[in-house]
Amino acid sequence: MIPLQPGVYYYQKKHRIMEVEGKIKVVGETKEYGSNGFRKREVVITTEEQYPQFLNIEFIQDKTEAVDKFSVGDQVKIGINLKGREWVSPQGETKYFNSIQGWRIERLDQSQNKGSVPPADQFEPVDDLNEEDPDDDLPF
Repeated sequence: MIPLQPGVYYYQKKHRIMEVEGKIKVVGETKEYGSNGFRKREVVITTEEQYPQFLNIEFIQDKTEAVDKFSVGDQVKIGINLKGREWVSPQGETKYFNSIQGWRIERLDQSQNKGSVPPADQFEPVDDLNEEDPDDDLPF
């Protein structure tokens, strides 16, 4: 994968895949619209970069259920598609709208986070920090 910017990745082989990584800030309820039963659920993630971004990602129809096992604070990677549409008002004015649609969501292992500290049990224990060592030439 080639990073486009921190937290956003692009991979191309036969198909174009875009992914974003971040921490879940909001998990919305599934909402149903219209008589045909269109379902939509929104998840807001915060990217972890110099200038964090708050991305509202929509999961639609059967993809809304993919969000069920996630909660606020989870570190996730979401496969996304960018969607755009054109709308013409009754007055003839044309407007364009964009949305980010999620199609896959997975929890990131906490050990994958950059700069994370290993668990305490991975360090060797120290017997006595107060005991002076004659070979220790550090000034503190």
